[in-house]
Amino acid sequence: MSDFRPLRIVHSEAATSFGGQEQFIFRMMLAMRERGHHLEAICQPHAVLGQRLKAEGFRVHTLYMDGPANFIRGVTTLRGTLRRGRFDVLNTHSRRDTVLVGCAARLAGTPLIVRTRHLAKRVGSLLSYTIIPHRVTTPSDFVRRHLIERGVKPDYVATVYPAVDLKPWNQPSTLRAELGLDDDAIVVGCVAVMRAQKGQRALIDAMEPLLTSRPNLHLVFVGGGSPVFEQVQAHIAAKGLTSQVHLMGSRNDVPNMLAGFDLFALATEQEASGTVFLEAAYAGLASVGTRVGGVPEMIQDGVTGLLVPLHDREALTAALKRLIEDPELRTQMGREGQRRIREGAFSSEAMARSIEASYFRWLKEREA
Repeated sequence: MSDFRPLRIVHSEAATSFGGQEQFIFRMMLAMRERGHHLEAICQPHAVLGQRLKAEGFRVHTLYMDGPANFIRGVTTLRGTLRRGRFDVLNTHSRRDTVLVGCAARLAGTPLIVRTRHLAKRVGSLLSYTIIPHRVTTPSDFVRRHLIERGVKPDYVATVYPAVDLKPWNQPSTLRAELGLDDDAIVVGCVAVMRAQKGQRALIDAMEPLLTSRPNLHLVFVGGGSPVFEQVQAHIAAKGLTSQVHLMGSRNDVPNMLAGFDLFALATEQEASGTVFLEAAYAGLASVGTRVGGVPEMIQDGVTGLLVPLHDREALTAALKRLIEDPELRTQMGREGQRRIREGAFSSEAMARSIEASYFRWLKEREA
């Protein structure tokens, strides 16, 4: 871009845990700094995102965001912070920080306030999409279309796809050794936090007839989260599948786990985008997923994986059976998925270029 100039950007996030949404922000900030922009963040004092950003050398402003007293105090404090920071862009990510930090930015005269919508569920109030922020970004066209249907102007909302940024695993996976699996074992893997809408139980039910007829077939779940973890554990025991369905809990070595899978499956009920399908493709795995939310934008049906209707157990079983029984098709789809990732559509640079173009376009519109 000929009129490129470094921007001063601050991201805000009210959540204190570290999941897909926070990973999106983390990767975005690293990628935009790499492109020459100045990045800071506003988080709660105990937020994991803030800790990780500080470790990477970012300046992080902290304040509590809960309750009326913290809101009034926060707006006053942040108005001064935003004015002194002379930020071109505030990018908010949750409803709570959009209302708090967004109001402060309005009072401070921040030129561009952008809200990123990370969730697939239906939007209720448009307060944090059309009244406080000037523009909106989404992680998939599915979410973008929903916001437009709810009343956001099409020119005011842009899709910015998530980035895949896993370190290559250039050594044998430890997964099979940890589980004591033979070399001829076929492993269907799932990486997802244990929540009801992620569909772990549905995947077990769809796999059950395949598991009972194939002693060398195994299903592995990576991810934690009470109470669903315990509920899934009980579900496995009730079906008598404890020798073939394995719960690995939360892991810090997801690339190692992915390297031990033969194919990836996730029967999610709700998904804004589904970055994990991209991570599986990056690892060279074919995927089976549900045709919901932004998942069809992550999996090319029949090319990089197979999509099935939501809550269709027979279709899910058939798709899994097809890939379990056809190693050549698994390999072909895995290679195609890897090629798609390596072409750059879901790289950190592509994500940064996309949001950067939106920022510049919207700043120009706001100035006019």
